[in-house]
Amino acid sequence: MEPMDIIGKSKEDASLPKATMTKIIKEMLPPDVRVARDAQDLLIECCVEFINLISSESNEVCSREEKRTIAPEHVLKALQVLGFSEYIEEVYSAYEQHKLETMHDVAKSVKWGNGAEMTEEEALAEQQRMFAEARARMNGGATAPKQPDPEQSLES
Repeated sequence: MEPMDIIGKSKEDASLPKATMTKIIKEMLPPDVRVARDAQDLLIECCVEFINLISSESNEVCSREEKRTIAPEHVLKALQVLGFSEYIEEVYSAYEQHKLETMHDVAKSVKWGNGAEMTEEEALAEQQRMFAEARARMNGGATAPKQPDPEQSLES
């Protein structure tokens, strides 16, 4: 019988992408150093075990605070409790960088392809134009009638 982890899957189910981990291992070493496949596999297993250790301790910190969701602060506290305090600053810096990149990605997704934000009215007009084009294509390829300019109709 296999050992079970917290969520009821065997430890063999937990893994990291081998190609990505191999790339990281190679990037961390000088170019003239080669790593045997067995050593790579062992490093990957160690990484998985480290993640499991941090996750488990983060979960305990979270539970002690009577929270239901593990927050970044719980992970930082887990690193401290487990004796990895020297990594806290670097982990926090990576977390801050991730937040900045995520906010940038969200801001980009709000904008349309041309880089300019659209008002609700402009978006509605664009949607109507696209629907008209689609209807025209569905009705035998006839061209869609030109939609009136919303600014002209407001002035009239």
